[in-house]
Order: sequence, then C-alpha cells, then structure tokens
Amino acid sequence: MVEYDIKKGWYSKIEGEGLKDLMKAEFGEVREEGDLLVSSFGAMSRVEAKIVSKTVMQVSTQSRMDVDDSTILDSKRALNRFVEAATGFDAKQRMKRAQKKAKEGKL
Repeated sequence: MVEYDIKKGWYSKIEGEGLKDLMKAEFGEVREEGDLLVSSFGAMSRVEAKIVSKTVMQVSTQSRMDVDDSTILDSKRALNRFVEAATGFDAKQRMKRAQKKAKEGKL
C-alpha cells in the first residue's frame, strides 16, 4: 500500500462520498469493504483506496499480467488522474514529496 500526502485544505473535497465519487468517475463501479473503497480498471484487477487522516491517503493495486501494453499505460494514466484528483498533487509533486521524506528518513 502506498501512502500519499493530501494537499492542505483538499480533504474537504474527498471527505464523505467525495473519494468514492472520484473513484467511480475514473474506474467505474466502486464497492465498500469495511473502510476500503475497492474497484478495478484495465490492467488493475483490484484498486483499493482509504483515507487515513486529513493529510494521508493510502492506495493499493493488484495487477493482471495478461494484458497488452496500451491497456497497462491506460491503467497507469487512470490511476495517476485519480490520485491527483484525490490528493491535489500531480505526479511530479508527489515524487518530490516522497524524495524529501526519504532524505529525512520518514519513509
């Protein structure tokens, strides 16, 4: 499971049904399993998302290997769009934050 920081003030956009609505818009059908939101899309047989706190969200994926390269790319793009919409940070900003945490020994 990967933890992503949520941009300050962004939590209000994903609280309640907000995160579920974002997943539904990006991946289609979404179901709840306890505190996890679960879906699937393309090469991802399972996508799990969970809000840990107002500043942290966790996302986990399980991939299928029996798909072509274009499906894999489409799936990765969809996941990036979802995480950006849910956290407020694009891929470049998420990478910089992760590198900073690694340097500080927080990962």
